[in-house]
Order: sequence, then structure tokens, then C-alpha cells
Amino acid sequence: MRARLALLASGEPFELREIVLRDKPAAMLAASPKGTVPVLVCADGRVIDESLEIMLWALGRNDPERWLAGYDAALVETFDTHFKHHLDRYKYPERHEADPIANRDAGLAMLGQLDARLSDSDHLCGPQRTLSDIAIFPFVRQFAAVDANWFAAQPIARVQEWLARHVASPLFEQTMQRFAPWTPDDPPIVLNAKA
Repeated sequence: MRARLALLASGEPFELREIVLRDKPAAMLAASPKGTVPVLVCADGRVIDESLEIMLWALGRNDPERWLAGYDAALVETFDTHFKHHLDRYKYPERHEADPIANRDAGLAMLGQLDARLSDSDHLCGPQRTLSDIAIFPFVRQFAAVDANWFAAQPIARVQEWLARHVASPLFEQTMQRFAPWTPDDPPIVLNAKA
């Protein structure tokens, strides 16, 4: 999701191939044998298969909203590692043989730190959304969705409002557009196509 958000925001044209993870196409596995999404195959043949790296690549080519100006690499790294660790164990405790409540509480503590950070502005790095917001909010959205009623009752009103703004944005709505799974015979779906 966050890679697609950055690609769409960059305005750079790209071909989308929607896949179903339980039925990974051979072309995807040939490009990235690790078999995870997202995968970006660049025009020069280079393959980028980490979402944050795709975001940085796209915005490095074109950054019309100046998202890179608000890139707090340490904050994003913390959420990519520590928060994601707790999110996975809260969301899928059976996969990780983990205590979901302990991991939920650890994630909530991290969200409390975000809430304090949001006391100064509507976004994590200033008055406008930036790469930091877009890199982190999809994880917070997943966390909130595990138990929406519990999440809504927590004392993190600024995080809840911040998340609601991002989920309600036209960019997020565009990102969540559904496409049929790709097959090799399909005509290309090009997003951000130049007229």
C-alpha cells in the first residue's frame, strides 16, 4: 500500500500488476524470488522489492508534494522494525506463538509517542503530510483494525484523527482501488499515464 501511495503521489507512470499471494505468477517470482510484495521492476531491469525503497525511488524521481523534506528516517525505521514486530504478533499471535495483549500494549505505547509528537502539528513532520506519515500510517491502520472498538477507546485522540485524515484522503482512496489479478495475457494497467 505505501509503495503504491508514493508511486501515485510522484506522478511517475507505472504499470500495475495485481497479484494474489497464494497464487504468485512465475513472472513475479522470476523478478523477485523471495516472493513478497511489492516488487518494482525498473525500466533498466533493476528490481526493488522493499516498500520503503520503492517509496524513496519514486519520490527521488519526482516529489511534487515535497514528501522527502519530511522524512524522519529514524522514526520510520522504528515503526518499520519495532512497531511492525508488535503489530505482527498482535495481529497474528498464532503464527508467532506470541502474547497478543502484551504486543498490543507495546504497540499502544509507541502510538502514545506519536500522539505526543502530533501535539505540535497535524502531521508527524510539520503541517503537511510527508514520507514519514505515508510510511507509518498503513501500519497504524492495520493495528487499529485488529480491534477497532478497543482502538477507538484509547487515549490517543491525535493519532486517531491523524489516521482518519489519511484514510479519508483522495490519495488513499485511489490507492485502494481494486483490480483483477494480473495474467500474462492482460493488457497493461498504467497508472499516472501521461496524456
